[in-house]
Amino acid sequence: MTAPSIHPSAIVDPGAVLGAGVVIGPFCVVGPHVRLGDRVQLKSHVCIDGRTTIGEGTVVYPFACLGQETPDLKYKGEQSVLVIGKNCKIREYVTMNPGTEGGIMRTVVGDNCLFMPNSHVAHDCVVGNNVIMANSAALGGHVELGDFVIIGGLSGIHQFVRIGAHAMIGGMTGVKNDVIPYGIVMAEPAHLAGLNFVGLERRGYSKEQVQVLLKGFRQLFEGEGSLAERMEKVSNDYKDDQNVMSMIEFIRAKDNRSILQPKTGT
Repeated sequence: MTAPSIHPSAIVDPGAVLGAGVVIGPFCVVGPHVRLGDRVQLKSHVCIDGRTTIGEGTVVYPFACLGQETPDLKYKGEQSVLVIGKNCKIREYVTMNPGTEGGIMRTVVGDNCLFMPNSHVAHDCVVGNNVIMANSAALGGHVELGDFVIIGGLSGIHQFVRIGAHAMIGGMTGVKNDVIPYGIVMAEPAHLAGLNFVGLERRGYSKEQVQVLLKGFRQLFEGEGSLAERMEKVSNDYKDDQNVMSMIEFIRAKDNRSILQPKTGT
């Protein structure tokens, strides 16, 4: 077992739990309730506080601030948590807040995620695995991101919005409605612009699978009748296709926000 390596200028509370091979660089500050998994690296000037757990192999870059009290004015000091998964890359000036009593009391980030400089994960968010948030992208409170979601730079996601797996949000986009799995969203104003074909190809989806998804997507958002009526037809036509049905199930599970749809006439 490799003992943790702590730079002399770092301040690590004796109550912090450090795994094997942890490296804590110059001028880092680690609070008393922090737990760092094996081989976590804090490059320098990193501040980690609160009841924060970071999974093995995650690397945190200078000036990131994780686990500090949320600025949510409803927060009253409750003992909520921030849980970050394995093998994430958390770049410069990233901020992440723990949960609140008004939410689920925890903020959760999955494995293998990349958070580029200045990105922000607010209280009570649930972020899936293999998510990428580009520079200065921000999540409001209670946002849910599925696996393999990509959020473009300078984009903002409204509180309580859900974004389904494999969706992509273009840069400089404000999203205030739920986004179906596999969808791609563009700005001015934000609208569903189709399916994330490039992402699907990268994830190993076959051409046949993508073609079926596209057919289901078009039936869902084009043609006559209400969305509910079209959903019923698509559910019957594609009941054996797991990918199309994941879009239907996502829409049926909507709670606080309506579903983002294509522009009229596109």
